[in-house]
Amino acid sequence: MTFLTTVLAFLCALGPLIIFHELGHYTVARLCGVKVLRFSLGFGKVIWSRRFGADQTEWVVSMLPLGGYVRMLDDRDPSTRAASEADQAREFTRKSVWQRIAIVAAGPIANFLLAIAVFGGLYMVGMDEVGTRVRAMADTTPAFQAGLRGGDRIVGVNGVPVSTFSELRWETLKAVLDKSGVRLDVTQPGGARYSATLPPAALADKNVEGDLLGELGISMFRAPVSIGKIPDSAGPAARAGMRPGDRVLSVDGKPLPDGAALMALIAQSCGRTLEFGIERDGRPLSLAVTPELNKATNRYRINAELLSLFEMVKVTLGPLDAVLAGAKMTWQQSVMSLKMIGKMVTGQVSLANLTGVVTIADYAGKTARMGPIEFLSFIAVVSVSLGVMNLLPIPVLDGGLLLYYSLEVLTGRRLPDRIVELAQRAGIVFLVMLMALALFNDTMRLLRPAATPPANTYVRCPND
Repeated sequence: MTFLTTVLAFLCALGPLIIFHELGHYTVARLCGVKVLRFSLGFGKVIWSRRFGADQTEWVVSMLPLGGYVRMLDDRDPSTRAASEADQAREFTRKSVWQRIAIVAAGPIANFLLAIAVFGGLYMVGMDEVGTRVRAMADTTPAFQAGLRGGDRIVGVNGVPVSTFSELRWETLKAVLDKSGVRLDVTQPGGARYSATLPPAALADKNVEGDLLGELGISMFRAPVSIGKIPDSAGPAARAGMRPGDRVLSVDGKPLPDGAALMALIAQSCGRTLEFGIERDGRPLSLAVTPELNKATNRYRINAELLSLFEMVKVTLGPLDAVLAGAKMTWQQSVMSLKMIGKMVTGQVSLANLTGVVTIADYAGKTARMGPIEFLSFIAVVSVSLGVMNLLPIPVLDGGLLLYYSLEVLTGRRLPDRIVELAQRAGIVFLVMLMALALFNDTMRLLRPAATPPANTYVRCPND
């Protein structure tokens, strides 16, 4: 079922993005008076086709749904050459260079417009996002040394207001990529405000592909711990008398900040009995719980579900503000994608960051199971990536064609067909190499073992 969900989610995500991209080319081509012969979803063997409209344009679905194309009248290809004088006026190469630029650019622009619409729609409906309140951090972390403390709320990064953890990470990531310092505007629980500055030295060599904020000591605040399901009636939690709904306030008399801290205490208990301070129906209780070793993971546990939810904020905007926020999000995603590509080209970011259709399918399945808002957000992000990738100046991509036409505008004449042909061949080879690298990275991610601790890495206890 999980595999089927992943495949269906992948097709439901990628299919509309390809269609929307090609509809951009198709619509502007028709507006510019170019005759469209075929609109194809996918490549390779045609498995379904129908003809519609005055021009009897052929609409097809092909075998490989990893792209698409719009075939127009084009004298450069014998199979699409205009057969009549009337058709010659509707042939692609006879259009002005600005019309050809508009037709080619319409595909990526359509992807950006779709992303703006999806992001804007989500903001109008209301998006639940993790807030910017932070949990307590170790005193050795850059965040603590800069003055940040657990329970405080970050409200700005380098003068840019932030209200969600994703915005906080985004603005911090931009500062790291720009190799500038980070000034955090912070509000304390009592309302007092202060600034905490992370200098460039504290940001150097941080992993922009992983948990960047975590490396700095900034992690999301969690609500007080409560007990959820207790699946094992003979487990430590059940034997100690715990019940679903109990709130865990302290362990061994020490206040408990959140679930992450409780899990760490249990894992490091070495089977020692822990005194849990519990609140049940408004009444304080004390329960003695003795964690047991899980031999499969070499970790101690109490066999109870620990609920410690993130502090969420609901972001809801009116139509105009939502569209503007969607446009801002699309612009930021585009700029960040280009920066990451630039970092990969210069070797500052590992090529392992390059992903392909397998990873996209995996994330499509995961976000689909999380819910419609997460899935739609994923579609919008992929739409932006598709638009950016197609604008790269690589022959055979839209960006390569735009490069040809830009040179034509500057020089006043078209590039020789032979040069274009050689560039196209080189572009195909380059794309095949990129796809092979992306497939290799995807495969390595699938083969990478799950992040479970090896048998010899558990906490050493005195009796070991």
